[in-house]
Amino acid sequence: MSTTILREVVDDLGATVGVPDAPERLVSLVPSLSEVLWWWQLADRLVAVTDWCVAPPSAFPTAQRVRGTKNPDVRAIVAAAPDLVVANEEENRELDVRRLREAGIAVYVTRVRTVDDAADALARLGAVLGVGRAGAGSAQTIRRALDQLPAPRCRLTAFCPVWRDGVPADGRAGDERWWALGRDTFGGDLLTRCGFDVVPSAPDGRYPRHRLSEVAALDPEVVLLPDEPYAFGQDDRAVFDDWSARTRLVDGTALSWWGPRTPHALGDLARLARQLTSRRNR
Repeated sequence: MSTTILREVVDDLGATVGVPDAPERLVSLVPSLSEVLWWWQLADRLVAVTDWCVAPPSAFPTAQRVRGTKNPDVRAIVAAAPDLVVANEEENRELDVRRLREAGIAVYVTRVRTVDDAADALARLGAVLGVGRAGAGSAQTIRRALDQLPAPRCRLTAFCPVWRDGVPADGRAGDERWWALGRDTFGGDLLTRCGFDVVPSAPDGRYPRHRLSEVAALDPEVVLLPDEPYAFGQDDRAVFDDWSARTRLVDGTALSWWGPRTPHALGDLARLARQLTSRRNR
């Protein structure tokens, strides 16, 4: 009976994880990481993914579905006997990571707060999975896109919500609380690189919750409405009809799915910033 020899790697949170040289049975608890693994031609190694791992469509036909990112079926994951589970500090709960590790499952947790972090995390993850060249290539593509990004001619203040709570039963529309994208996030840094300054500034909150009246008082120049995690649409856009801000519906995955989408996201959002700036200056 042979014994699998494990090597020790350190994940993005500093935890030591024992993994085979080329782990064959993988579980992804992050939709964007599932897409990354598909991009690296590792989809056939995925034995389980979350219900939200839907891109590319039909990319994981044999993988078991193990519920969501915040409520994964820990027993099912353990029963799948993976060599490694890939997770993310923001998408997944520390409780679930701890339960998996206590059950003897190796879990590698990623942590990304900036575009540079994304490139670094992909390079490290590729090395962990035995596809170092693919990981380095993804990282290089992001860094090249950053290098080629033109310097913004001027900057725009932008409010970018990620969730809305609804108007209180006894309140006014201005009392409604919306969750906003903060600066200490991958999406916030992405917007900053492209010429947007995210408001309200919340140094102690990555996703601050504000009354709309508080945001209106800041008079942002732009409101960006992503389609995930909350699917903002035209009805939500109408909330800002009385504001001087210009509103735009944007791709939510561009702001949160770091990986193969990131170079395109940088280009698209920088282009949007230039267009809005040009119209402001007319």
